[in-house]
Amino acid sequence: MADKFSYYDLGQLQSGQIVEVTLKGNAANVRLMDSSNYNNYKRGAKHTYYGGLAERSPVRLQVPRTTRWYVTIDLQGMGGSVSHSVRVLPSPLPTIREAPLSSVPSLVRPEPAPVYERSTQSYDVFISHASEDKDEIARPMAAALQAHGLKVWYDEFTLRIGDSLRRKIDEGLANSRVGLVVLSPSFLGKGWTNHELDGIVTRSVTGEQVLLPIWHKISKQEVISYSPSLADKLARNTATHTIDEIAAEIAELIKGS
Repeated sequence: MADKFSYYDLGQLQSGQIVEVTLKGNAANVRLMDSSNYNNYKRGAKHTYYGGLAERSPVRLQVPRTTRWYVTIDLQGMGGSVSHSVRVLPSPLPTIREAPLSSVPSLVRPEPAPVYERSTQSYDVFISHASEDKDEIARPMAAALQAHGLKVWYDEFTLRIGDSLRRKIDEGLANSRVGLVVLSPSFLGKGWTNHELDGIVTRSVTGEQVLLPIWHKISKQEVISYSPSLADKLARNTATHTIDEIAAEIAELIKGS
């Protein structure tokens, strides 16, 4: 049996809703569980959950799928006492639109204008990514785009020993028609990726470049916390689209513009 704990039966919740737990007093373990795992937890059996040790309040957990949910609060391994309350918030934003990229008018400029006179090379797609995502998505995406006949700015294809990293990135941004941003947990904490993203966002606002976010192993709530405006952008998710599908759609968009 599990040690002494408090619980809330939240009933049927919809995917995307937010469960907010407010704590007063001691830090506590907060678990969000479906019915099956809650029953296992009560018996002291193996279970899975969302949450963990909460040292700050409030704690907000996003419901991953529609079913019946429970929240438990316990002080296992800790002394002290804690008071608590729970409320359910609505989903912060509608589900990401899955409209074809080609349905968005005037996304791609016919001819990108270079910023640096020294650079005359133009590109169809600039890939901004964290190094941790290079093997799993960035390099395969660059290769897939090239296989469709697109010119791709990708660091391993473009940078040479002795190059000025910042200048080459700025040149690539200025001379690319689509800015493809691989949003992942690793991306959000990087300095260079944020510099690249700032440049892409600036050019997309002025209509000079398309900003196309690719969500990779990241939740909607994480994107919302990082940038609410990015969370509402037309995007593709590697959880629902393969790299080849995304590359084919981008190629169709660019070649049809």
